[in-house]
Amino acid sequence: MDYKQTIAWLFEQLPMYQRQGKAAYKADLKNTVDILSAIGNPENKFKAIHIAGTNGKGSVSHLIASVLQEAGFKTGLYTSPHLKDFRERIRINGKLIPEEQVVRFINSYKETFSRISSSFFEMSVGMAFDFFANENVDYAIIETGMGGRLDSTNLCKPIVSVITNIGLDHTTFLGNTKELIAKEKAGIIKNNVPVIIGKHQKETDNVFIQKAQEQNSQIEFAEDQLDIRQFRSNTPNLQLYDVWYKNELIIDELRSPLLGEYQKENICTAIYTLLQISEHKKAEVSIDDIRTGIERVISNTELIGRWHKLNSQPVTIADTGHNIDGIKAILSQISTMNFSHLHFVLGMVNDKDIFSILNVLPKNATYYFCKPDIPRGLNEEELAELAFKAGLNGKSYNSVRQALYSAENNSGINDMIFIGGSTFVVAEVV
Repeated sequence: MDYKQTIAWLFEQLPMYQRQGKAAYKADLKNTVDILSAIGNPENKFKAIHIAGTNGKGSVSHLIASVLQEAGFKTGLYTSPHLKDFRERIRINGKLIPEEQVVRFINSYKETFSRISSSFFEMSVGMAFDFFANENVDYAIIETGMGGRLDSTNLCKPIVSVITNIGLDHTTFLGNTKELIAKEKAGIIKNNVPVIIGKHQKETDNVFIQKAQEQNSQIEFAEDQLDIRQFRSNTPNLQLYDVWYKNELIIDELRSPLLGEYQKENICTAIYTLLQISEHKKAEVSIDDIRTGIERVISNTELIGRWHKLNSQPVTIADTGHNIDGIKAILSQISTMNFSHLHFVLGMVNDKDIFSILNVLPKNATYYFCKPDIPRGLNEEELAELAFKAGLNGKSYNSVRQALYSAENNSGINDMIFIGGSTFVVAEVV
């Protein structure tokens, strides 16, 4: 098989959660154990930083990877889902895994994968671990796909585990309360491996503390240790922060290209993780490395889709936030913007708590309902009907692009266009 055929086989022949939903979910790690055993247990050949959470884990993963690259380390990065190209999931020092490596890996083990009935995600994790081991990376930043305890990535060998905030997402699989979801995320906490929690949440703190005690793991909350003071920047496309650690100003006017105000929390989690790695002699990381790594996170890792500015007149923003907490953070940021009228290009997938999200969206916006181009995308007419019941007004469109073109045609230069509701909607426009 060539690369195109290989990707087609990955996407079309085997279950994949991002396409099929519940049919692809497996409640154990046996398949991943069998895959890793068949390919020589590459997870034992590199040091990992394992990151879980509901929102923010992708940004934290990219931030840490960028800083380690600046510190001179050969750094692997595994994230999901991808936006455009499958190879976005697997990078070393920002470079995508080569097409020929994807083909080689699948062709080498295709019979084994078929015999095991491996899922798309299980094979992707195996491919990433194999690539990182063969390339002798110094560190690999590994983002969970969903949950933690039963996530295929949970077989990596971390030097530190990181958990960002917890919200209600994937409730069909992980539980319908933050406490239950936190128990699944806490499954990445391993014996004698320190764990860093991004922020305090009253529903989840005790879950993490108890699990850390059971595993004899040191636990710390990043927001207890770092004070990050955000202030408005007059420089376009930059946000400025002062970073205080142990009552000492360690970074003044940290320049971040990540414009979402919610990124303050992610930057705090990433910086504290890096400081702890350095202080415990896991890796030599300087303050200059942190400063430069955060400034260059987009160029180093090609992080996109988070408060992603597509145009200035009218201001056009895309963001992959797709659960109730992510949407609320987006709406909070929109409320700080100056514009005449909001045009909202909205598409969703059919396994989310759709009505809860629709109920928090602004009633005075004009909506352009669309279906992301994946099998589990919610039909645009059905979305429009649900939105109407929630008091939202707009029209439905056959595609994300058609919805965006209509929003652009209807907008004045002082208006704002927002595109979101699903990672897969954003993937079609960025």
